[in-house]
Amino acid sequence: MSISNREISTATSREQLNVETTVLNILKQAQNEQDFLLKKIISENHKRFLFSGLQSLPKSYQCLDASRPWLCYWILNACELLGCPPIEKYSNIVEFLKICQHSNGGFCGGHLQQPHLAPSYAAVNALATIGTIEAYESINRQKMYQFLLRMKDPCGGFHMQEDGELDVRSTYCALSIASLLNLITPELIENTAEYIVSCQTYEGGMGGCPGNEAHGGYTFCAFAGLCILGKSQLIDIDRLIYWAVSHQMLSEGGFCGRTNKLVDSCYSFWQGALFPLLDEELLKIKSHKPSTFLLEQNLNENQNENQNRNIDNGIWLFDQIGLQNYILFCCQDINGGLKDKPGKNCDFYHTCYSLCGLSIAQNNLPITEEVTKTNEHDPIKLKNINSRYGVASDKIELILNYFKQQPIIIS
Repeated sequence: MSISNREISTATSREQLNVETTVLNILKQAQNEQDFLLKKIISENHKRFLFSGLQSLPKSYQCLDASRPWLCYWILNACELLGCPPIEKYSNIVEFLKICQHSNGGFCGGHLQQPHLAPSYAAVNALATIGTIEAYESINRQKMYQFLLRMKDPCGGFHMQEDGELDVRSTYCALSIASLLNLITPELIENTAEYIVSCQTYEGGMGGCPGNEAHGGYTFCAFAGLCILGKSQLIDIDRLIYWAVSHQMLSEGGFCGRTNKLVDSCYSFWQGALFPLLDEELLKIKSHKPSTFLLEQNLNENQNENQNRNIDNGIWLFDQIGLQNYILFCCQDINGGLKDKPGKNCDFYHTCYSLCGLSIAQNNLPITEEVTKTNEHDPIKLKNINSRYGVASDKIELILNYFKQQPIIIS
Protein backbone atom coordinates (compact mmCIF):
# COMPACT_ATOMS: atom_id res chain seq x y z
CA MET A 1 0.00 0.00 0.00
CA SER A 2 1.08 3.61 -0.47
CA ILE A 3 3.29 4.70 2.39
CA SER A 4 3.50 7.99 4.32
CA ASN A 5 6.97 9.18 5.30
CA ARG A 6 5.78 12.17 7.34
CA GLU A 7 6.21 10.91 10.88
CA ILE A 8 8.92 8.23 10.93
CA SER A 9 11.49 7.77 8.20
CA THR A 10 13.41 4.50 8.06
CA ALA A 11 15.62 2.86 5.45
CA THR A 12 12.69 0.56 4.62
CA SER A 13 10.14 3.35 4.24
CA ARG A 14 12.51 5.48 2.15
CA GLU A 15 13.25 2.59 -0.18
CA GLN A 16 9.54 1.82 -0.52
CA LEU A 17 8.78 5.45 -1.31
CA ASN A 18 11.51 5.53 -3.95
CA VAL A 19 10.13 2.42 -5.66
CA GLU A 20 6.56 3.76 -5.55
CA THR A 21 7.63 7.08 -7.02
CA THR A 22 9.62 5.42 -9.81
CA VAL A 23 6.80 3.03 -10.73
CA LEU A 24 4.08 5.68 -10.62
CA ASN A 25 6.15 7.97 -12.86
CA ILE A 26 6.61 5.15 -15.40
CA LEU A 27 2.89 4.34 -15.38
CA LYS A 28 1.94 8.00 -15.67
CA GLN A 29 4.27 8.50 -18.62
CA ALA A 30 2.92 5.36 -20.30
CA GLN A 31 -0.65 6.55 -19.82
CA ASN A 32 0.20 9.93 -21.33
CA GLU A 33 1.94 8.42 -24.34
CA GLN A 34 -0.48 5.64 -25.26
CA ASP A 35 -3.74 3.99 -24.37
CA PHE A 36 -3.16 1.25 -21.78
CA LEU A 37 -4.97 -1.11 -24.14
CA LEU A 38 -1.98 -0.96 -26.48
CA LYS A 39 0.42 -2.41 -23.91
CA LYS A 40 2.26 -5.31 -25.44
CA ILE A 41 4.88 -7.98 -24.90
CA ILE A 42 8.14 -7.33 -26.72
CA SER A 43 8.08 -10.95 -27.90
CA GLU A 44 10.90 -10.98 -30.47
CA ASN A 45 13.35 -9.30 -28.11
CA HIS A 46 12.45 -11.67 -25.29
CA LYS A 47 12.88 -14.61 -27.67
CA ARG A 48 16.41 -13.46 -28.57
CA PHE A 49 17.26 -13.00 -24.90
CA LEU A 50 15.95 -16.45 -23.97
CA PHE A 51 17.48 -18.28 -26.93
CA SER A 52 20.86 -16.77 -26.10
CA GLY A 53 20.78 -18.62 -22.79
CA LEU A 54 20.49 -21.94 -24.58
CA GLN A 55 23.71 -21.20 -26.50
CA SER A 56 26.06 -19.89 -23.85
CA LEU A 57 25.97 -17.92 -20.61
CA PRO A 58 28.09 -15.01 -19.36
CA LYS A 59 30.53 -15.43 -16.47
CA SER A 60 28.01 -13.89 -14.09
CA TYR A 61 26.03 -17.14 -14.27
CA GLN A 62 28.86 -19.19 -12.73
CA CYS A 63 27.06 -18.94 -9.39
CA LEU A 64 24.26 -21.05 -10.92
CA ASP A 65 26.52 -23.99 -11.76
CA ALA A 66 24.39 -26.15 -9.41
CA SER A 67 21.17 -24.87 -10.97
CA ARG A 68 21.53 -25.89 -14.61
CA PRO A 69 18.17 -27.73 -14.81
CA TRP A 70 16.59 -24.55 -13.47
CA LEU A 71 18.04 -22.56 -16.34
CA CYS A 72 16.56 -25.10 -18.77
CA TYR A 73 13.16 -24.84 -17.10
CA TRP A 74 13.09 -21.03 -16.83
CA ILE A 75 14.06 -20.58 -20.49
CA LEU A 76 11.86 -23.34 -21.90
CA ASN A 77 8.84 -22.30 -19.85
CA ALA A 78 9.16 -18.64 -20.82
CA CYS A 79 9.53 -19.58 -24.50
CA GLU A 80 6.48 -21.84 -24.29
CA LEU A 81 4.31 -19.10 -22.78
CA LEU A 82 5.46 -16.66 -25.47
CA GLY A 83 4.63 -19.19 -28.18
CA CYS A 84 8.20 -19.55 -29.45
CA PRO A 85 9.39 -22.97 -28.23
CA PRO A 86 12.95 -23.87 -29.34
CA ILE A 87 11.83 -27.20 -30.80
CA GLU A 88 15.09 -27.75 -32.66
CA LYS A 89 16.90 -27.72 -29.29
CA TYR A 90 14.62 -30.23 -27.55
CA SER A 91 16.68 -33.37 -28.14
CA ASN A 92 19.90 -31.67 -27.01
CA ILE A 93 18.22 -30.44 -23.83
CA VAL A 94 16.84 -33.92 -23.09
CA GLU A 95 20.33 -35.38 -23.50
CA PHE A 96 21.79 -32.74 -21.20
CA LEU A 97 19.19 -33.41 -18.50
CA LYS A 98 19.86 -37.16 -18.77
CA ILE A 99 23.47 -36.34 -17.87
CA CYS A 100 22.19 -34.53 -14.78
CA GLN A 101 20.13 -37.56 -13.69
CA HIS A 102 21.79 -39.46 -10.83
CA SER A 103 22.26 -43.21 -11.00
CA ASN A 104 20.56 -43.54 -7.59
CA GLY A 105 17.56 -41.46 -8.62
CA GLY A 106 16.67 -37.79 -8.89
CA PHE A 107 18.41 -35.04 -10.82
CA CYS A 108 21.49 -33.06 -9.86
CA GLY A 109 22.21 -29.39 -10.40
CA GLY A 110 24.88 -30.41 -12.90
CA HIS A 111 27.04 -33.31 -14.03
CA LEU A 112 28.68 -35.33 -11.20
CA GLN A 113 26.83 -33.40 -8.49
CA GLN A 114 24.52 -34.81 -5.82
CA PRO A 115 20.80 -35.47 -6.40
CA HIS A 116 18.62 -32.69 -5.02
CA LEU A 117 14.87 -32.13 -5.02
CA ALA A 118 15.02 -28.57 -6.39
CA PRO A 119 16.84 -29.39 -9.66
CA SER A 120 14.78 -32.60 -9.84
CA TYR A 121 11.62 -30.47 -9.84
CA ALA A 122 13.13 -28.13 -12.44
CA ALA A 123 14.26 -31.01 -14.65
CA VAL A 124 10.86 -32.71 -14.58
CA ASN A 125 9.15 -29.39 -15.37
CA ALA A 126 11.57 -28.77 -18.23
CA LEU A 127 10.90 -32.23 -19.65
CA ALA A 128 7.17 -31.70 -19.21
CA THR A 129 7.47 -28.45 -21.15
CA ILE A 130 9.28 -30.25 -23.97
CA GLY A 131 6.41 -32.74 -23.94
CA THR A 132 7.84 -35.46 -26.18
CA ILE A 133 7.99 -39.23 -25.63
CA GLU A 134 11.78 -38.90 -25.69
CA ALA A 135 11.56 -36.42 -22.82
CA TYR A 136 9.18 -38.55 -20.75
CA GLU A 137 11.14 -41.75 -21.29
CA SER A 138 14.38 -40.10 -20.20
CA ILE A 139 13.14 -40.10 -16.58
CA ASN A 140 13.97 -43.17 -14.50
CA ARG A 141 10.72 -43.36 -12.54
CA GLN A 142 11.69 -46.30 -10.35
CA LYS A 143 14.91 -44.61 -9.23
CA MET A 144 13.03 -41.34 -8.80
CA TYR A 145 10.51 -43.00 -6.48
CA GLN A 146 13.33 -44.51 -4.42
CA PHE A 147 14.98 -41.09 -4.22
CA LEU A 148 11.74 -39.47 -3.05
CA LEU A 149 11.34 -42.10 -0.35
CA ARG A 150 14.90 -41.48 0.86
CA MET A 151 14.14 -37.77 1.14
CA LYS A 152 10.95 -38.40 3.15
CA ASP A 153 11.09 -37.48 6.86
CA PRO A 154 8.88 -39.13 9.51
CA CYS A 155 7.32 -35.72 10.24
CA GLY A 156 5.72 -35.83 6.77
CA GLY A 157 7.96 -33.33 5.01
CA PHE A 158 10.83 -33.96 2.61
CA HIS A 159 14.52 -33.09 2.77
CA MET A 160 16.04 -31.31 -0.22
CA GLN A 161 18.93 -33.76 -0.33
CA GLU A 162 20.62 -36.32 1.90
CA ASP A 163 20.98 -34.59 5.30
CA GLY A 164 19.67 -31.40 3.70
CA GLU A 165 17.12 -28.84 4.83
CA LEU A 166 13.48 -29.78 5.30
CA ASP A 167 10.74 -27.26 4.50
CA VAL A 168 7.62 -26.74 2.40
CA ARG A 169 9.74 -25.93 -0.66
CA SER A 170 11.31 -29.36 -0.76
CA THR A 171 7.99 -30.93 0.18
CA TYR A 172 6.23 -29.22 -2.74
CA CYS A 173 9.01 -30.24 -5.14
CA ALA A 174 8.56 -33.87 -4.09
CA LEU A 175 4.77 -33.73 -4.42
CA SER A 176 4.90 -32.03 -7.81
CA ILE A 177 7.34 -34.61 -9.19
CA ALA A 178 5.37 -37.53 -7.76
CA SER A 179 2.09 -36.17 -9.08
CA LEU A 180 3.34 -35.57 -12.63
CA LEU A 181 5.07 -38.97 -12.82
CA ASN A 182 2.21 -40.92 -11.19
CA LEU A 183 4.31 -41.91 -8.19
CA ILE A 184 2.03 -40.90 -5.32
CA THR A 185 1.51 -43.72 -2.83
CA PRO A 186 0.17 -43.79 0.75
CA GLU A 187 3.70 -44.48 1.98
CA LEU A 188 5.10 -41.45 0.18
CA ILE A 189 2.55 -38.92 1.45
CA GLU A 190 1.99 -40.19 4.99
CA ASN A 191 1.67 -37.18 7.37
CA THR A 192 2.62 -34.78 4.56
CA ALA A 193 -0.59 -32.73 4.58
CA GLU A 194 -0.39 -32.40 8.36
CA TYR A 195 3.19 -31.16 8.15
CA ILE A 196 2.26 -28.51 5.58
CA VAL A 197 -0.73 -27.32 7.61
CA SER A 198 1.54 -26.83 10.64
CA CYS A 199 3.42 -24.16 8.67
CA GLN A 200 0.48 -21.71 8.45
CA THR A 201 1.23 -18.58 10.49
CA TYR A 202 -0.91 -16.18 12.47
CA GLU A 203 -0.83 -13.84 9.45
CA GLY A 204 -2.51 -16.44 7.26
CA GLY A 205 0.37 -17.18 4.90
CA MET A 206 2.77 -20.08 5.21
CA GLY A 207 6.31 -20.16 6.51
CA GLY A 208 9.05 -22.45 5.28
CA CYS A 209 8.86 -24.44 8.52
CA PRO A 210 6.53 -24.35 11.54
CA GLY A 211 7.02 -21.06 13.38
CA ASN A 212 8.67 -19.21 10.46
CA GLU A 213 7.48 -15.93 8.95
CA ALA A 214 4.88 -16.13 6.17
CA HIS A 215 6.49 -15.79 2.73
CA GLY A 216 5.07 -15.72 -0.79
CA GLY A 217 7.23 -18.48 -2.23
CA TYR A 218 6.70 -20.79 0.72
CA THR A 219 2.97 -20.03 0.76
CA PHE A 220 2.66 -21.06 -2.87
CA CYS A 221 4.63 -24.25 -2.27
CA ALA A 222 2.53 -25.13 0.76
CA PHE A 223 -0.87 -24.42 -0.74
CA ALA A 224 -0.07 -25.94 -4.15
CA GLY A 225 1.21 -29.02 -2.33
CA LEU A 226 -2.05 -29.32 -0.42
CA CYS A 227 -4.00 -28.91 -3.67
CA ILE A 228 -2.00 -31.75 -5.23
CA LEU A 229 -2.91 -33.89 -2.22
CA GLY A 230 -6.56 -32.82 -2.37
CA LYS A 231 -6.23 -31.47 1.19
CA SER A 232 -6.48 -27.71 0.67
CA GLN A 233 -9.50 -27.52 2.96
CA LEU A 234 -7.32 -28.35 5.98
CA ILE A 235 -5.91 -24.85 6.34
CA ASP A 236 -7.65 -21.63 7.35
CA ILE A 237 -8.71 -20.45 3.89
CA ASP A 238 -10.06 -17.10 5.10
CA ARG A 239 -6.78 -16.12 6.71
CA LEU A 240 -4.87 -17.22 3.61
CA ILE A 241 -7.12 -15.13 1.34
CA TYR A 242 -6.67 -12.08 3.56
CA TRP A 243 -2.89 -12.54 3.60
CA ALA A 244 -2.68 -13.08 -0.16
CA VAL A 245 -4.74 -10.04 -1.18
CA SER A 246 -2.82 -7.90 1.31
CA HIS A 247 0.44 -8.46 -0.54
CA GLN A 248 -0.53 -6.83 -3.82
CA MET A 249 0.97 -3.35 -3.72
CA LEU A 250 -1.69 -0.70 -4.24
CA SER A 251 0.55 1.81 -6.00
CA GLU A 252 2.75 -0.53 -8.02
CA GLY A 253 0.23 -3.24 -8.90
CA GLY A 254 2.76 -6.05 -8.42
CA PHE A 255 3.18 -8.29 -5.40
CA CYS A 256 5.71 -8.38 -2.59
CA GLY A 257 6.80 -11.57 -0.90
CA ARG A 258 6.61 -10.62 2.77
CA THR A 259 5.19 -7.92 4.99
CA ASN A 260 7.10 -4.62 4.62
CA LYS A 261 9.08 -5.84 1.61
CA LEU A 262 9.37 -4.27 -1.85
CA VAL A 263 7.48 -5.29 -4.97
CA ASP A 264 9.23 -8.00 -7.02
CA SER A 265 8.02 -9.34 -10.35
CA CYS A 266 8.79 -12.97 -9.47
CA TYR A 267 5.92 -12.84 -6.95
CA SER A 268 3.60 -12.24 -9.87
CA PHE A 269 3.64 -16.03 -9.98
CA TRP A 270 4.43 -17.07 -6.40
CA GLN A 271 1.62 -14.88 -5.06
CA GLY A 272 -0.50 -14.64 -8.21
CA ALA A 273 -0.74 -18.42 -8.60
CA LEU A 274 -2.46 -18.65 -5.22
CA PHE A 275 -5.62 -17.08 -6.62
CA PRO A 276 -6.55 -19.70 -9.21
CA LEU A 277 -5.88 -22.34 -6.54
CA LEU A 278 -8.00 -20.48 -4.01
CA ASP A 279 -10.67 -20.10 -6.67
CA GLU A 280 -10.77 -23.90 -7.04
CA GLU A 281 -11.21 -24.30 -3.30
CA LEU A 282 -13.92 -21.64 -3.02
CA LEU A 283 -15.84 -23.16 -5.92
CA LYS A 284 -16.04 -26.37 -3.89
CA ILE A 285 -17.72 -24.45 -1.10
CA LYS A 286 -20.00 -21.98 -2.88
CA SER A 287 -21.98 -21.63 0.35
CA HIS A 288 -18.76 -20.35 1.95
CA LYS A 289 -19.44 -17.65 4.54
CA PRO A 290 -16.71 -15.39 5.90
CA SER A 291 -15.27 -16.45 9.24
CA THR A 292 -15.16 -14.27 12.33
CA PHE A 293 -11.62 -13.37 11.31
CA LEU A 294 -12.71 -11.95 7.95
CA LEU A 295 -15.64 -10.13 9.52
CA GLU A 296 -13.15 -8.50 11.88
CA GLN A 297 -11.27 -7.28 8.78
CA ASN A 298 -14.45 -5.48 7.61
CA LEU A 299 -15.27 -8.10 4.97
CA ASN A 300 -19.03 -8.25 5.37
CA GLU A 301 -21.56 -10.54 3.74
CA ASN A 302 -22.13 -8.17 0.82
CA GLN A 303 -18.43 -8.33 0.04
CA ASN A 304 -18.58 -12.10 0.31
CA GLU A 305 -21.39 -12.09 -2.26
CA ASN A 306 -19.18 -9.98 -4.51
CA GLN A 307 -16.42 -12.54 -4.00
CA ASN A 308 -18.72 -15.33 -5.17
CA ARG A 309 -19.79 -13.23 -8.16
CA ASN A 310 -16.13 -12.74 -9.04
CA ILE A 311 -15.68 -16.50 -8.97
CA ASP A 312 -18.74 -17.01 -11.16
CA ASN A 313 -17.49 -14.38 -13.62
CA GLY A 314 -14.01 -15.89 -13.81
CA ILE A 315 -12.18 -13.02 -12.11
CA TRP A 316 -9.41 -13.69 -9.62
CA LEU A 317 -9.44 -11.98 -6.23
CA PHE A 318 -6.73 -9.46 -7.11
CA ASP A 319 -6.26 -6.49 -9.46
CA GLN A 320 -5.34 -8.30 -12.67
CA ILE A 321 -5.00 -5.15 -14.77
CA GLY A 322 -2.74 -3.60 -12.13
CA LEU A 323 -0.43 -6.61 -12.22
CA GLN A 324 -0.31 -6.58 -16.03
CA ASN A 325 0.57 -2.88 -16.03
CA TYR A 326 3.42 -3.44 -13.57
CA ILE A 327 4.91 -6.33 -15.55
CA LEU A 328 4.50 -4.84 -19.02
CA PHE A 329 5.43 -1.21 -18.32
CA CYS A 330 7.89 -1.54 -15.44
CA CYS A 331 9.64 -4.89 -15.85
CA GLN A 332 10.20 -5.39 -19.57
CA ASP A 333 13.57 -4.44 -21.02
CA ILE A 334 13.50 -3.01 -24.52
CA ASN A 335 16.43 -5.29 -25.40
CA GLY A 336 14.66 -8.40 -24.12
CA GLY A 337 14.08 -10.08 -20.77
CA LEU A 338 12.18 -9.02 -17.68
CA LYS A 339 13.44 -7.74 -14.38
CA ASP A 340 12.53 -7.65 -10.69
CA LYS A 341 11.69 -3.93 -10.73
CA PRO A 342 12.83 -0.74 -12.51
CA GLY A 343 16.57 -0.21 -12.13
CA LYS A 344 17.40 -3.91 -11.86
CA ASN A 345 18.97 -6.16 -14.49
CA CYS A 346 17.05 -8.77 -16.47
CA ASP A 347 17.59 -12.47 -15.81
CA PHE A 348 16.02 -15.77 -16.80
CA TYR A 349 14.43 -16.34 -13.38
CA HIS A 350 12.47 -13.09 -13.37
CA THR A 351 11.66 -13.43 -17.07
CA CYS A 352 10.09 -16.83 -16.46
CA TYR A 353 8.08 -15.95 -13.37
CA SER A 354 7.01 -12.54 -14.64
CA LEU A 355 5.52 -14.23 -17.69
CA CYS A 356 3.93 -16.91 -15.51
CA GLY A 357 2.23 -14.19 -13.47
CA LEU A 358 1.24 -12.32 -16.60
CA SER A 359 -0.38 -15.48 -17.94
CA ILE A 360 -2.41 -15.84 -14.76
CA ALA A 361 -3.48 -12.19 -14.89
CA GLN A 362 -4.53 -12.48 -18.54
CA ASN A 363 -6.15 -15.85 -18.83
CA ASN A 364 -9.15 -15.69 -16.53
CA LEU A 365 -10.44 -12.22 -17.32
CA PRO A 366 -13.86 -11.85 -18.93
CA ILE A 367 -13.69 -12.00 -22.74
CA THR A 368 -13.66 -8.31 -23.54
CA GLU A 369 -11.94 -6.15 -26.11
CA GLU A 370 -9.43 -5.09 -23.48
CA VAL A 371 -8.25 -8.64 -22.92
CA THR A 372 -8.38 -9.99 -26.45
CA LYS A 373 -7.07 -6.97 -28.36
CA THR A 374 -3.67 -7.59 -29.94
CA ASN A 375 -1.17 -5.54 -31.87
CA GLU A 376 -0.80 -6.72 -35.48
CA HIS A 377 2.86 -7.58 -35.05
CA ASP A 378 3.06 -8.23 -31.31
CA PRO A 379 0.28 -10.19 -29.58
CA ILE A 380 -0.19 -9.50 -25.90
CA LYS A 381 -1.80 -12.81 -25.00
CA LEU A 382 0.28 -15.59 -23.44
CA LYS A 383 -0.49 -19.28 -23.22
CA ASN A 384 -2.42 -20.39 -20.16
CA ILE A 385 -0.31 -21.73 -17.30
CA ASN A 386 -1.21 -24.44 -14.80
CA SER A 387 -0.96 -22.77 -11.40
CA ARG A 388 -0.19 -25.95 -9.46
CA TYR A 389 2.90 -26.81 -11.45
CA GLY A 390 4.11 -23.62 -13.16
CA VAL A 391 4.01 -25.18 -16.64
CA ALA A 392 1.73 -24.47 -19.61
CA SER A 393 -1.66 -26.12 -19.06
CA ASP A 394 -1.64 -28.15 -22.28
CA LYS A 395 1.80 -29.58 -21.46
CA ILE A 396 0.62 -30.58 -17.97
CA GLU A 397 -2.37 -32.36 -19.45
CA LEU A 398 -0.08 -34.28 -21.81
CA ILE A 399 2.36 -35.49 -19.15
CA LEU A 400 -0.38 -36.42 -16.68
CA ASN A 401 -2.19 -38.45 -19.34
CA TYR A 402 1.03 -40.16 -20.42
CA PHE A 403 2.13 -41.32 -16.98
CA LYS A 404 -1.42 -42.17 -15.95
CA GLN A 405 -1.01 -45.10 -18.32
CA GLN A 406 2.14 -46.23 -16.50
CA PRO A 407 1.89 -48.37 -13.33
CA ILE A 408 2.82 -46.78 -10.03
CA ILE A 409 6.22 -48.18 -9.17
CA ILE A 410 6.74 -49.39 -5.61
CA SER A 411 10.26 -50.23 -4.53
